[in-house]
Amino acid sequence: MENKKTMDMTEGSPLRIIILFTIPIILGNIFQQLYNIGDTKVVSYFCDEHAYGAVGLTAPVSNMVIGLINGFTQGFGILAANAFGAKDRERIRKNVAGAAVLTLGLTVFLLVLSFSVIRPVLVLLNTPDELMELALSYVRIILVGIPFTALYNLSANLLRSLGDSRTPLYCLIASIALNIVLDILFVGVLGMGISGAAVATVLAQAVCSVACFLYGILKFKDYLPKRGDFALNKKEYGELFTMGLSMGLMGCIVNIGTIILQSGINGLGADIVSAHTAGRRLLDILMALTYTFGFTMTTYVSQNVGAGRFDRVRLGVRTAITIVLTISAVSIVFSLFFARPIVTWIASTENQAIVDNAAMYVKVGSCFFPALGPLFVLRCSLQGMGRKTVPIASSVLELCIKIISVLVLVPWLGYLGIALTEPISWVFMTMLLACGYIFAVRAEQKRQDAEMS
Repeated sequence: MENKKTMDMTEGSPLRIIILFTIPIILGNIFQQLYNIGDTKVVSYFCDEHAYGAVGLTAPVSNMVIGLINGFTQGFGILAANAFGAKDRERIRKNVAGAAVLTLGLTVFLLVLSFSVIRPVLVLLNTPDELMELALSYVRIILVGIPFTALYNLSANLLRSLGDSRTPLYCLIASIALNIVLDILFVGVLGMGISGAAVATVLAQAVCSVACFLYGILKFKDYLPKRGDFALNKKEYGELFTMGLSMGLMGCIVNIGTIILQSGINGLGADIVSAHTAGRRLLDILMALTYTFGFTMTTYVSQNVGAGRFDRVRLGVRTAITIVLTISAVSIVFSLFFARPIVTWIASTENQAIVDNAAMYVKVGSCFFPALGPLFVLRCSLQGMGRKTVPIASSVLELCIKIISVLVLVPWLGYLGIALTEPISWVFMTMLLACGYIFAVRAEQKRQDAEMS
C-alpha cells in the first residue's frame, strides 16, 4: 500500500513523524509569505507608499477566496488520509475523483462571484479613495489566478493526505523564485507598476500548480481514479461536500472577520494601512512556525482514526502542543528584538508612523502565541477526528470578537485596538477548542470501553 513517497503516520514515534512531516510545510508557508513580501517589497521599492498599501489592503479579499479553496480541499484531504490510514485503496481513488469534480465546480463559482462583487466589497471596506483604483487593478489580476490556486491546493492537500509534504514545498520554491524574477522584470524594468506585480504572481502560481499536479499524476498512479471511480453515489459526494464545506466555511468565517477588521484599519488612514501591511507580513511568517503543525495534525489524526489508533491521536496532540509552546517562546523573544528593523526593511520606509505601528502590531501579536499554537493543534485535530461543530463554532466566536472590536476597541484605542483583537480571540477560541477536545476524547474512550465490555 505504501510507497517511498508516502508516510504512514499510524506507526513509529509521533514526535519524529510530526516534526519530519511539518518541516516541509513550515518551509512552504514561510516561502509563501516571502512570495507575498516579494510583491510588496518590489512595489514599495519601485513605486510609492500608496501602491504598497493598495497591495496590502486587498489581502483579506484574496485570502478569503484562497482560504475557501484551501478549506474545501483540506476537507477532501481529511477523507483521503482516513482512507489511507485504513489501507483502503479503492476509497482513496473515489475520494480523489469526487474532490476533482467538486473543486472544478467551486472554481467556476468563485470566478463568477469574485469578479461580480470585488468593487462593492472594497467600497464596503472603507478603502481610501486614493487607493481604490490601484487596489482594483491589482486584485482583479490576482483573481484571474483562481483556477491555478485551486489546482495547487487540491494537488498539495491530496499529496499531504498520503504523507507527502515535500513535493508541494519544492513546487512552491520554484514558483517563488520565478515570481521574484518576474516582479523585478515587470515592475522594475518594464515599469508596469502594481499590475505587473499581480501578473508576476499569477504566472508563478500557474507554474507551481501545474508542476505539483503533474508530479502527483506521475508518482502516485496507484491512487489515480479510474473512470468508474467518478460514479460516486449521493452519499459519497455528500460526505465529500459536507467535509469540504465545513472546512471551507470555517476559513470563510475567519476571513469575513478579517475583512471586517480591515475596514476598521482602512478607516485609520493610508499610513496605518501601510503599517499593517508590513507588520502582518512579518507576523504571518512567525505564525507559520506554529500553525503548520495544525496542518500536520489534520493528516496525522485522520490517518490514525482511520487505522483505529486513538491512543496515538492523544499522544500526538500532547506532543504537538509541547512543540508549538516551545516555538512560541522563541518567537516572542525574536519579535521583541528584531520586529522594528525587519518591518522597516519590508516597508522600505523610515516613516515613523508606519514603522512604529507595524512593530507594535508584531510585538503584541507574538506575545499571545502561547494561545495561538494550541489553538491550531486542537482545531485541526478535531477536524481530523471528523468533528466539525466546535471548530466552526470557534471561527464564529472569532468573527464576533472582530465585529465587536471594530465597533468598540478601534474607536477607543485606534490601531492598538486592531493589534489586540486577534490575540483576544485566540485566548477565547483556545478555551472553547480545549473543551471540545476533552469532550471528544472522553466520548471516544466511552465508545472503546463499551466495545470491550
